[in-house]
Amino acid sequence: MADSYAWDSKAAGAVVKKHAPATLRNRDAIVDVLKDVLPDRGLILEIASGSGEHAVYLARKFPRLQFQPSDRSMEACRSIAAWMGDANVSNILPPIQLDVMQDGWSVTEADAILCINMAHIAPWAASEALFRGARAILQKRAALFLYGPYISSETITAPSNIAFDQSLKARNPEWGLRDLADMDGLAGRYGFAREPSIEMPANNLALIYRKN
Repeated sequence: MADSYAWDSKAAGAVVKKHAPATLRNRDAIVDVLKDVLPDRGLILEIASGSGEHAVYLARKFPRLQFQPSDRSMEACRSIAAWMGDANVSNILPPIQLDVMQDGWSVTEADAILCINMAHIAPWAASEALFRGARAILQKRAALFLYGPYISSETITAPSNIAFDQSLKARNPEWGLRDLADMDGLAGRYGFAREPSIEMPANNLALIYRKN
């Protein structure tokens, strides 16, 4: 089944440093894709960083880049800070509380944006806000990288993803796997075009959108 969002809050309890098991399964595959996506140098903004495990791992793998993790949740920001403290990496900035649906992001310029496993556990308006905000802070040809489960006519939707979609909608009617054609249409309205999608572990896709 496609990776579910972040950590199990009930299992995590009051522990500040959260753990998302999916991170261990997908992080190396994500790194392999990002090697051909990220610039040699610059600031990389991660939206919806969750536990912070991806941000720390990517900072280690791309030492010439500077990473800015962010999340709308203060609980997540505390977890990110805890992972950073233990990792002792120098090319990652303190986490910031950032809600994509709020206009006027506190980060006003970035060389690429990463957003892993957000679209399906947020309302459609969050995806719209993501592209709107990305358009404001990215330069031409800069990448907006998305990772997660999607429904696509390009591939057969796995039964596990169909079940996952149903479970998400049962939890919140505004959640659910997004159709790739809808994402592409949204991207086009905000001046982005997608490169060929890349199949990833657990029936996920990597989507690379470039600003026109």
